[in-house]
Amino acid sequence: MTSPLTDLTAHRDVLFVGGKGGVGKTAVASALALDSARSGRPTLVVSTDPAHNLGHLWGRRVGDDPVELAPLLRGLEIDPGRTTDAHLAAVRQTMRRLMPEHLQGEVDKHLDLARDAPGTHEAAVLERLAEVLEQRDRDELVVVDTAPSGHTTRLIALPELMQAWTEGLLSRQERSARFGAALRGLEGDRGEQAAADVVGFVPRYGEQPGDRGGDRRARRDAEIRRVLDRRQERFRTLRELLQDPDRSAFVIVLAAERLPVLETVELHQQLTRSHMDVAALVVNKRSPADAGDLLAARRAVEEGYLAQLADELPDLPVVEVPLLPGEVLGEEGLTELARWLRGAPA
Repeated sequence: MTSPLTDLTAHRDVLFVGGKGGVGKTAVASALALDSARSGRPTLVVSTDPAHNLGHLWGRRVGDDPVELAPLLRGLEIDPGRTTDAHLAAVRQTMRRLMPEHLQGEVDKHLDLARDAPGTHEAAVLERLAEVLEQRDRDELVVVDTAPSGHTTRLIALPELMQAWTEGLLSRQERSARFGAALRGLEGDRGEQAAADVVGFVPRYGEQPGDRGGDRRARRDAEIRRVLDRRQERFRTLRELLQDPDRSAFVIVLAAERLPVLETVELHQQLTRSHMDVAALVVNKRSPADAGDLLAARRAVEEGYLAQLADELPDLPVVEVPLLPGEVLGEEGLTELARWLRGAPA
């Protein structure tokens, strides 16, 4: 019987693998990526989990720049700290161009505080993931090994939130420009500043009364517009990719236990609300029925939880992977796991 996962790796651009912590997400993501590469498709496996396991699984150093793991297969671990620093450095550079010198100390103070603010790391990781997806080769599959469920749902929801936030900034800038144009003829620069104050956007960074800064304002406003347009386009493109079932899909990995099953149902609901296609479930480390009374009893308990899962999510394909005798480590262990994932065990 052909596994539904085979179709996913053959025909999607990006495949997300997620679920509760400790259920084997990294191993499943890596095995799917290895199987895809061996089928002849260039593949990149990307970890967005702050507690990276990709390098440990493959027995080699994996960092924020792609490294070769196997023929046609590369790996990358997004570094939240490095990504956040690069993200804030780019923001700082832009703000220094737009703000007057006497306000640059305030900009630095604000950005230093923002580094550890809630959501900053998630936004930076999202930017890095968007960059990876933008730079992928046309035929390359990107398999994303995500953080545990709570982190993942925030990451998946961010493109829509960030696009809405950027659209709000663009709208405010446009309103400021319109009010400024309307009032400039009545009160000069003071009129333009009054208009900006009405919409909550301050375009006159430090200009003194009486300055004829029209050219400077026009250049500055054009630069702000370019920055916001670039961000809006990036988030729009990423959002469209994540919500296109022909290009992306999510695979939830779980164990046949109470908490992973409950978390899987909740994760499915959250992903569905974000208009993302959940294409399959992988039940990992299933206990055998013929290896003694202890494991047989354990399997009977698992059957009850899988029946609950089938009631809650009746339309999702389920791939079961047995408890394997050895650790899933390195290319050899991942090869065995990949056989089970594609429905053709050794």
